[in-house]
Amino acid sequence: MPTIYDMIILGGGPAGYTAALYAARAGLNTLLIEKMSAGGQMTLTDIIDNYPGFENGVDGFDLGMKMQQCAERFGAKTEYAEVTAVDFSDTIKKVIASGKEFFAKTIVIATGANPKELGIKNEGELIGRGVHYCAHCDGRFYKDKTVMVVGGGNSAVSDASYLSRLAKKVYLVHRRDTLRATKIYHDPLLKADNIEFLWNSRVADFIVDERIKGAKIENLLSGEITDAFCDGIFISIGRKPATDFLNDAIALDKNGYIIADETTKTNVEGIFAVGDVRTKALRQVVTAVSDGAVAVHFAEEYLAK
Repeated sequence: MPTIYDMIILGGGPAGYTAALYAARAGLNTLLIEKMSAGGQMTLTDIIDNYPGFENGVDGFDLGMKMQQCAERFGAKTEYAEVTAVDFSDTIKKVIASGKEFFAKTIVIATGANPKELGIKNEGELIGRGVHYCAHCDGRFYKDKTVMVVGGGNSAVSDASYLSRLAKKVYLVHRRDTLRATKIYHDPLLKADNIEFLWNSRVADFIVDERIKGAKIENLLSGEITDAFCDGIFISIGRKPATDFLNDAIALDKNGYIIADETTKTNVEGIFAVGDVRTKALRQVVTAVSDGAVAVHFAEEYLAK
């Protein structure tokens, strides 16, 4: 007979491994399924400065490994596999990952959300060498330097505003001639004297010499391409939640995020969503960790019934 776990956690980022820690420590038979390595998106950040307890910051990869070790110390198991399908229709839930079937009484979904890329050649290879997707994570490296933000929504405008307080100069590249961001974000940005707007424009290519040196900017109205030199480029054109494998098993919002409030409960009993994959106002390591603890609290309530 297959093992029926008390809890299976999908995803090994900070939310997933916090849930694994709390569940295993509470005596639940716990399995975490992760497709690559512990830490999730956190591992892309060399130094995390805004996670409490590390006065000099902490390497994202190291923090992910520490979280995994904490959970496994109490008996949580890790299975390295990619989840391809689920079945939440019965009391015992089924997860299919890399051709294997796993069963549990409760499921915590912690699969996260991936930043959308520009689709430029070598973009992935330049991550950490001038290409970034999180201004609040990596902006500190560009104090008194020149940076570029690509995008025009709330996240991009927030990133540009934040970077304008650190960097010497900020280019903001947007495909339209007005910002898509909520109006409340506009005024602080427009008042900043070190932000230069590149309207009706897109990044056509990177200028690279071992690391980012700038970008080739195409004006979408004239077709003219000019060089804009900078030390780092922050891409903020949205994120895509990792929910394709769910196939309508639970309710998602229009952007594909799992609908779940601060209880982390979804519309299906026994299924919880934590971290960046759920609808929430702030997606940071510290809020993901909080979600993991909350999910186990309500999962224990569910199991007790």
